[in-house]
Amino acid sequence: PLDETGLKRFKNPQEVSGVIGSGTALRDLHLPVKINGDVALLKGLCKALIERDESGLAVLDKDFIAEYCHGYEAFKQDMLATSWDDIIKHSGLTLSQINEAADIACESKKTICCWAMGVTQHKNAVANIQLMTNLLMLQGNLGKPGAGVCPVRGHSNVQGDRTMGIWEKPSDALLDALQHTYQFDVPREFGYDAVETVTAMAEQKLKVFFALGGNFFRAMPDHLLTKDALANCELTVQLSTKLNQSHLYTGKNALIMPVLGRTEIDKQASGIQTVTVENSMGVVQTSHGKIPPASNLLKSEIAIIAELADLTLDASHINWLGMKDDYGLIRDGIAKVIPGFEDFNRRIDELGEFVLPNAVRDARKFATDTQKANFVVHQIEPIAVPENCLLMMTIRSHDQFNTTVYTNNDRYRGIHGSRKVFFLSGQDIKALGFKVGDIVDIHSHWPDDNIQTRTAKDFTLVEFDIPQGSSAAYYPETNDLIPLSSVAEKSNTPAYKSVVVSLTAAS
Repeated sequence: PLDETGLKRFKNPQEVSGVIGSGTALRDLHLPVKINGDVALLKGLCKALIERDESGLAVLDKDFIAEYCHGYEAFKQDMLATSWDDIIKHSGLTLSQINEAADIACESKKTICCWAMGVTQHKNAVANIQLMTNLLMLQGNLGKPGAGVCPVRGHSNVQGDRTMGIWEKPSDALLDALQHTYQFDVPREFGYDAVETVTAMAEQKLKVFFALGGNFFRAMPDHLLTKDALANCELTVQLSTKLNQSHLYTGKNALIMPVLGRTEIDKQASGIQTVTVENSMGVVQTSHGKIPPASNLLKSEIAIIAELADLTLDASHINWLGMKDDYGLIRDGIAKVIPGFEDFNRRIDELGEFVLPNAVRDARKFATDTQKANFVVHQIEPIAVPENCLLMMTIRSHDQFNTTVYTNNDRYRGIHGSRKVFFLSGQDIKALGFKVGDIVDIHSHWPDDNIQTRTAKDFTLVEFDIPQGSSAAYYPETNDLIPLSSVAEKSNTPAYKSVVVSLTAAS
């Protein structure tokens, strides 16, 4: 919803042409969808395509729908029955804007839908993603070269799991493969996701918290609850490349273990080691450090885990120390356990990278109960925003990576020197009785939360090009406005992007 610099043009500062001139245009059309208006917009786009096809314009891929999809008729009837008035009202867009976007879709032979956490961190996040996928299905844009879904993902568990099984609810197939390969009784009960982890700590069901990197405390909502929950642990252990705020909030006993970073040379008994990473396109690539370690006492994460396992798992016949000395042994294990990684080491050594198999992309096969791509009906369910309140989303700045903030500046939005700012439209600033630059306290409202109202103090009002009724503030500075119970349905992701707030003059 924020019409910001990063949506308009791109300049590459590493090239002379990127410093001078106007740069490269990034868009043909910007739709200022109001916060949580995504379902309404996506239904509008799907409705526009279906109506055009029903009128005789061949804009749908009927062959793809007939052969590879399930539930189209019910989906079509729902789209036709959804009123344009509701779509316009709840998306915050005009009919002409939606039709202009539909024109682009109709003319496109290959369409990709990209999304990031602005879509996934809502209560109805799953509906957002399913409707985006359904929009692609209408024109056969799954399993087509140059088309498809593209969740913009950072580490392995952002925007959905990748390939390594880093999931609290692993499949029986994965567990069976682990058990067969390593000959031990694999635990079958499910674990906890991030929100469930804090809840389990708070209920004293979890004794040890072992973090491989990250800034768990700072990344979670509801810091007071998270702090108290961590304090219930008998032991908290953090493997970290640098100090962060999570190190201040620990269990009854706490260990901080400095580890090698990915930019540092990792030399073990068999020589310099290489790890592999998987990018958003399912491409596995090598990664190795190029600078000397900060200290010759630093261990790698793998070395710490392997040594702990060797010391504590007396009955284990697994060659833990061998894997510490040669990461290729780990890749040999992956090749036996994870489909798509067969002959892992040879492919990495000879090719440097390879593409993982993808059933939808490679063969238009769908791992669903129907064995087809499913059209899903979702209703527009707007969030009730009381009078004199706004819907707020949390955002990140230009100089920020996850919870790591490098400066208090934000070139995306023209902010310098402070992150305690609150973005809203000029009309809303005036309607609420404030002026640009006023200092306010932000109050979030949760009818189902024990605390009812949460407050973040001393934020400066900044006028921005954003739809009326929508507002934004930085993450993680406003995380305490969100209770742990505010999550996306089905995925259980914290819902940082649709928070009902009111403002008062700073106390």
